[in-house]
Amino acid sequence: MIKDKVSEEEIFILQKMIAGDENAFKYFFDTYYDDLCNYVNIYLRKESLSEDIVQNIFIYLWEKKSSLNLKNSVKSYLYSASKNKSLNHLRNIKNQSRIAKEHFSQSDTATGSTDQYLEFEELRSIVSQAVDRLPARCKKIYQLSRDREMTHKEIAEELGISVKTVENQITIAIKKIKDFLELYYDQIFMSFILSFFF
Repeated sequence: MIKDKVSEEEIFILQKMIAGDENAFKYFFDTYYDDLCNYVNIYLRKESLSEDIVQNIFIYLWEKKSSLNLKNSVKSYLYSASKNKSLNHLRNIKNQSRIAKEHFSQSDTATGSTDQYLEFEELRSIVSQAVDRLPARCKKIYQLSRDREMTHKEIAEELGISVKTVENQITIAIKKIKDFLELYYDQIFMSFILSFFF
């Protein structure tokens, strides 16, 4: 856990934030947001999820500002909260995985398990078709993001393009895949596919 002594300057800015000063809050956000995202991403290895978690921590900081009881610095508080949220998320994933395994292992018949497997393989095949239909560069960027779990920055550096271009191409890819999946409404549940693959 990162612990720092609270400086007089930080105490002053913190008191302004507690009093409702948005600029004081913005100071903490601008100072720590990027570093916190990188810190959380060490645990989660998913850039967008890391950003969501850090944003939620700052939202909580602002909403609970009047009841804050910080024993260390704001930096210590933010890093501690980020670590706890990250570990809780990983625990939840582990529990979900365990429940899913138990569900499959407790299937009533071998036929039931086979049917579930075939449904999963059908979904995988449909999504694979959708990805194959993407324009070449769009497909490459999407696969680096999803299959190799690279961050937007890592993809940008590998391909020699801007982070903004990476973000735009992934947005385009997801839209095109969703549009393709809409053709299969009668065969599968769209909501299940989107939650499972995105």
